[in-house]
Amino acid sequence: MTREVWGSRAGFILAAVGSAIGLGNIWRFPYMAYENGGGAFFVPYLFAMLTAGIPFMIMEFGLGHKLRGSAPVVFSKLNTKFEWLGWFQVGIAAVIAVYYVAVIGWAMSYVGFAFDQSWGTDTNAFFFSEYLKLGENSPSNLGSWQLHIAIPMTIAWAITFAAVFTGIKGGIERANKILMPVLFIMVLLLIARVAFLPGAVEGLNYLFTPDFSKLTDAKVWSAAYGQIFFTLSVGFAIMLAYSSYLPKKSDVTNNAFMTVLINCGFSILAGVLIFSILGYMAQEQGKAVTEVVSGGVGLAFITLPQAINLLPAPYIIGPLLFLALVVAGLSSHISIIEAVTSAIIDKLNISRKVAASVVCGTGFAVSMAFATNGGLLLLDLVDYFMNNVALLASCLIELVILGWLIKVSDIRDHVNKVSEFSVGAWLEVCVRFVSPLMLAWIVGTNLVNTFKEGYGGYEQSDLLMLGWGLTAALVIVGIIVNIVSRPAKDSAEDDAQEANA
Repeated sequence: MTREVWGSRAGFILAAVGSAIGLGNIWRFPYMAYENGGGAFFVPYLFAMLTAGIPFMIMEFGLGHKLRGSAPVVFSKLNTKFEWLGWFQVGIAAVIAVYYVAVIGWAMSYVGFAFDQSWGTDTNAFFFSEYLKLGENSPSNLGSWQLHIAIPMTIAWAITFAAVFTGIKGGIERANKILMPVLFIMVLLLIARVAFLPGAVEGLNYLFTPDFSKLTDAKVWSAAYGQIFFTLSVGFAIMLAYSSYLPKKSDVTNNAFMTVLINCGFSILAGVLIFSILGYMAQEQGKAVTEVVSGGVGLAFITLPQAINLLPAPYIIGPLLFLALVVAGLSSHISIIEAVTSAIIDKLNISRKVAASVVCGTGFAVSMAFATNGGLLLLDLVDYFMNNVALLASCLIELVILGWLIKVSDIRDHVNKVSEFSVGAWLEVCVRFVSPLMLAWIVGTNLVNTFKEGYGGYEQSDLLMLGWGLTAALVIVGIIVNIVSRPAKDSAEDDAQEANA
């Protein structure tokens, strides 16, 4: 089967950027920067970008381009024993896809609510009680199905399915050529308006005023590296799949630099947007900025609606703001589903249309668990383990394999051969030492803390089943698929060696 290729370099970069730019850039980065020293956070963040983000992206782009396959194919070609890691990464992507679409669905609903601020004045009660209808539920006691949540989720799945079903050039590339410029234009328009509101400067001061004393805090450096790994879509099959569709003559190094820099630049733009709004909100309510700041889902669906209530022309700014969240989410969701679909195509040698239908159909059915009263709690628990345990562990294992079990120099030589400018020994130093050491520390800390303290006050049974159990299941399934497929591969390799002899 002939492998598809991107129609243009711009199309590939926009798709890669679309994958990297997601909801986390808008609601996670500004809060992380604020929490970890404001302007001073940019020092460890930029250091992490240069020593982890860019080298890791170059390696994944180089691997996908050289070995021409999805994550399981790439790791299998490095060594048949490593194929399980590719399936582990595909499993992580599949799990993230089924809950990520729920947040996109919420954001779609809020686009409609924003036209007339139908969330009222108590946005906290509206989100939890009226919209999600969260009652006495738990991650394992989801309550009843909610049609008003399922409908926007279905629309999100339909858009993702259309892009992945249609193919790389006609679907994913075309979608991102529309979604990414629209997202940047919306964010720039919003900034142009909100940055001149009373109090906006105070909000930006909170974000950018440096607290250099934080630079001696190891947790701040950990947060910076964690944010880089979270935001770039490395380590869970996406960039390997996307780069495998690159034409043979592709400037891998430049593509990697541009993807990382555009993503990080967008994060800073998002920080300017969010903190301008929070500064205005604080002034209008006569509070300190510190009293209105929140992170995660609370920022998007509770704090921002409160701010929109106070904004001039809320019926314009509100829908634009939530539409930006929807667009950022959709571009990422498309890439996550493509990572899973490409692995199925490569493994079963079936057509894209069949693979996309199976993956999206199964994903849609499973995701309906998040369109329930307890969907938020299930999402919160699964997301914590996927991002803080499974994904970071996957990145660490990949870095150990790339840095110590195969020759990094082989990938670097390939990258340098096809790129306009060469990368030197710094790539190997970062891949072999700096990134794995930082990541080992972050993963170790997360594991110890989660073992000791649990997470979110959830029952131990929920943690064991939906957290540790789900993570272990992804590893076990990957290993089983690896073991089942290895004899056939080993036999094929033996036949090839005999034929050559």
